[in-house]
Amino acid sequence: MPEQRDDQPRESARPSEEPPEKRSGWFAKFLAAIEWLGNCLPHPVTLFALFALAIAVGSAIAAAAGLEVADPRPNAPEGAVFTAKSLLDGDGIRWICQHLVTNFTGFAPLGTVLVALLGVGVAEKSGLLSAAIRGMVLSAPPHFVTVVVVFAGVVSNTASEMGYVVLIPLAMSLFHMLGRHPLVGMAAAFAGVSGGYSANILIGTVDPLLAGITQEAAQLIDPAYEVNPACNWYFMIISTFLITGLGWFVTAKIIEPRMGRYDIAHADDTVDHNPKLERLTQDEKRGLAFAGLGVLAVALVLVIAAGPRWATGALTEWIPGWGVLRNPDPAATGPEQLRPLLKSVVTFIFVFFVIPGVIYGRVVGTIRRDVDVINAMADAMRSMGLYIVLVFFAAQAVEFFKYSNLGSIMAVLGAEALISMNLDNPLVFLPFILMCAFVNLMLGSASAQWAATAPIFVPMLMTVGYSPEVIQAAYRIGDSTTNTITPLMSYFGLILAIAARYQRNLGIGTMISLMLPYALIFITGWIVLFYAWVFLFGLPVGPGSPTHYPGG
Repeated sequence: MPEQRDDQPRESARPSEEPPEKRSGWFAKFLAAIEWLGNCLPHPVTLFALFALAIAVGSAIAAAAGLEVADPRPNAPEGAVFTAKSLLDGDGIRWICQHLVTNFTGFAPLGTVLVALLGVGVAEKSGLLSAAIRGMVLSAPPHFVTVVVVFAGVVSNTASEMGYVVLIPLAMSLFHMLGRHPLVGMAAAFAGVSGGYSANILIGTVDPLLAGITQEAAQLIDPAYEVNPACNWYFMIISTFLITGLGWFVTAKIIEPRMGRYDIAHADDTVDHNPKLERLTQDEKRGLAFAGLGVLAVALVLVIAAGPRWATGALTEWIPGWGVLRNPDPAATGPEQLRPLLKSVVTFIFVFFVIPGVIYGRVVGTIRRDVDVINAMADAMRSMGLYIVLVFFAAQAVEFFKYSNLGSIMAVLGAEALISMNLDNPLVFLPFILMCAFVNLMLGSASAQWAATAPIFVPMLMTVGYSPEVIQAAYRIGDSTTNTITPLMSYFGLILAIAARYQRNLGIGTMISLMLPYALIFITGWIVLFYAWVFLFGLPVGPGSPTHYPGG
């Protein structure tokens, strides 16, 4: 008898005769309460508008009370203090009227995200992203399918909704075709796409977005501080393999044995009883090959442009003596040598998506003229309408916080509280990560949550002595791991509706109970990795990312 693979269903794993909804009834009720509480919150845009209003009122109260704290920064003049400034007195109102527009246009994440999305829009519209994900999954050997699905899910979050819209339905169809339970495929893909949202081997649009918010918050303490979009890249890369391994383990050892064999009688009439998975056409394969060559060409140009002073002899005739994207200052050392490169990450995201996207589109026929590229970029911008509205109010809240000095005051008071609790050490990140994971249950947007909390926690933990880059890495762990168990996640309803085709009367409790093991094991494993990577081995979370803030 052949040996049974770990990621295949076991004969003894039979589903209970009791409906799944009943078996997880207590958890369904718990999640129903969470959903009800989450629905009590206003729309995120309204939330930020109310937040800005609350800051204005709070600043007036704090100023009237004469609230101030000593400036703890080592380079601060002797006797310097942070004093609360009112936004509702004459000076405050004039400042609001004069800076309402510049608060919005100067908000760091806005331009970076829009520029990066222009490139992603071309790659998505041409069909490159969809073909690449399908090719990655369908080319895997059967016993590697689970691993590849989880890995593809993690990588797909470079282009956000592509994983939700393409990979998750594809994974259900793939598992159905292989005679495995479709909901197991859904769980594996969902875990990678959403639970591993902050892990990736690539830099995506969310990275400059979060880095911009972190920079805005860090500048409450240090106005000259800069956070580059690749600041968590090293930690993201190693996290990709952690999430892939943990995702395979949970799927093979917990989820698939629990689900057992799939009974097609549970499916609705729209499910094909003899499914045929659509494989890549020859044109798509050829397009991917040429797009890959385009990526290699761009990467080669980047290596030359950022390369060290290695060209000698005849090579100096066509390779510069120093890379144009390196710091021309000969005294620069370490990360300072690559500062121009790190500050150009958004440009590279744009180029790395546009060029392969155009090449692929030309090969398969989805892009024939310049207007097709323009339309792809325009479609990407149309999808950002709500984000732009949200950013307007988020920017006001952040700048109100900065003007009023409330952020700096709360940071000092919070740091003093942490120190008094003996939490001015690495253990402070444990409650911080768990808090972020809990808040994520009710405020699912990574940018919305971070924009609201970064002005408080980044300065506070900087004052304790940790860098904004490490703080952001810790935040991303909490923000990712509970994505799969909150009904308030924007794609949760879509996934539930698609999964219900394969399992009629599928309830939220069943869905959540299916994904809960991923959330629990992901957050545990990720916290262990964080402490080992940052504090045990002393490794940086990204290029140019120190562990400690020198001014802390």
